[in-house]
Amino acid sequence: MLRHVTEGVLIHESEFCQSNAVVVQGRAGVLLIDAGVQDNEMACLANDLHELGQTVVAGFSTHPHWDHLLWHARLGAAPRYGTARCAATVRDRLSDPGAKARIAALIPPDIAELVPLGLLGLITGLPADTAQIPWDGPDVRIIEHQAHAPGHAALLIEERGVLIAGDMLSDVLIPMLDLNSTTDPIEDYLTALRLLDDVAGDVDVVVPGHGSVGGANQMSARIDQDRAYVHALRDGKDPSDPRIGPSAKLGWDWVSNVHTGQLQRLRQRQRNERGGTPD
Repeated sequence: MLRHVTEGVLIHESEFCQSNAVVVQGRAGVLLIDAGVQDNEMACLANDLHELGQTVVAGFSTHPHWDHLLWHARLGAAPRYGTARCAATVRDRLSDPGAKARIAALIPPDIAELVPLGLLGLITGLPADTAQIPWDGPDVRIIEHQAHAPGHAALLIEERGVLIAGDMLSDVLIPMLDLNSTTDPIEDYLTALRLLDDVAGDVDVVVPGHGSVGGANQMSARIDQDRAYVHALRDGKDPSDPRIGPSAKLGWDWVSNVHTGQLQRLRQRQRNERGGTPD
C-alpha cells in the first residue's frame, strides 16, 4: 500500500529486503522510481495509483542491479530512464540470450517465481551530465556517482526536501562497494558520500533503496555511519556498526556475510597491488 512520506511523495515497500518504490506526483501524472520487485506488489501499486486517479508518466532506475530494473505491464508504457552509464551497463549485461537466465539465478529461490523479468532493464540513458529528470513535475536533481554500481544516481527533490538515495544511506544495509567495475571502490564511495553531504542541509526526508525512511535528523547520521564503515574497510579494521553482528536487525543477519565477503576481497586486492600472489 502506498504511504505518504511528505507532500507529493509516496513510497510502496516490498517484502523483499524492504525495497522502496518511490512515487512523485506531478502535474499530469507520477514519476515512479525503482518500481518494485514482486509481481503482486507492483500490481498493488498500479491499483493504488488508479484509485488516486494517477498514471505513470515517467520511470527511473537509480542503478543497474536487477531489483531496481523491474517493471509491470499494468504500470503502463511510460519512458523509463537511468543515467547514461547505468543504461549502457544494462545494455551490456543484457546483450546476450542467456542474460535473463543468469539474472534469474541470482534471485532468491523463495521469490523467484514472483519476479517478472519480461520488462527488465528497458531503460533509456539520459545524456551524460543531465542535471534533472525530464518530466512535468517537481524538479528532480540527479546526483550521479560511482559508488555501489556504475552510473548510480541519488535523486534530490529540492522543493520537497526529499533525497532518494538508491542503495546508500540504509539503516539495515552496510555500504556495498562496487568491487568489479572500478579501480578504487573505497575512494568512489567516499566521493559519493561527500556529494550527499553537500546537499544534506536541504534534506528533510531520506529514502534508501532498502530500509526505513529517515527524517532530517538522520541524514547526516547515516552519512557519518556509512563513512565510518568505509574508513574501517580502508584501514583494515573491524567496523563497529550496528548493521552487522549481533546487533543487526532481525532477519538481516546475512548482511554480516556481505561484510565478510567484501572485506576479504578488498584485502586480496591490496595484496595484489603490493605484488602478492593472487588467490
